Amino acid sequence: MITKITGKLASLSEESAILDIPPFEYEVFIPDFTRRQLQGKIGTNISLHTLNYIDGNAAQGGRLSPRLVGFVATVEKQFFELFCSVDGVGVKKALRAMVRPVKEMAVMIEQQDAKGLSSLPGIGPATAERVIAKLRRKMPRFALLVGRDATPEDGEGQSDVVRDTFDALLALGHGEADARQLIDDAMATKKKFKDTESLLTAIYQKSTQ
Repeated sequence: MITKITGKLASLSEESAILDIPPFEYEVFIPDFTRRQLQGKIGTNISLHTLNYIDGNAAQGGRLSPRLVGFVATVEKQFFELFCSVDGVGVKKALRAMVRPVKEMAVMIEQQDAKGLSSLPGIGPATAERVIAKLRRKMPRFALLVGRDATPEDGEGQSDVVRDTFDALLALGHGEADARQLIDDAMATKKKFKDTESLLTAIYQKSTQ
């Protein structure tokens, strides 16, 4: 199973990225929000965290084709796998639906915004309600994702710090919404925080100003 692929980004289409890894070229299917992250990187080396699936229906006499789906960060791939697990979604519908960043989608699910979810391509009201029912309690770690202005590695490191700080704030008696707002306010300064202690310090210094 291929879990990560690295190569030169040869081209981008609406549905996939082509990676040049001599002597082969690999097609990796991507959602729209990932495509936007990769714009401007054609001709450079990139890495995508991938999952594999089989496209087609052998029961109906169709041809089975192995496919790769890719994401810039592992946490985005983890969200995609959860999203696909909802009855009536699946890989193809999830790829089509994920036109907004994972953080925004996670916040909609957590806040039970069925109207917002049903506005996504291919996600109607009934599917939106199923997504909320199954995933709402699993969304806090995704709703805390930091922006993608940093490199993928830096972004994932910051996300770990943010999630640990979120847990610490809950332990200190803050509600989920309050904890997330405190973190968002601190992260808006664009500073990098190396650990939970430094982020908590920044949060409480800001709250006393």
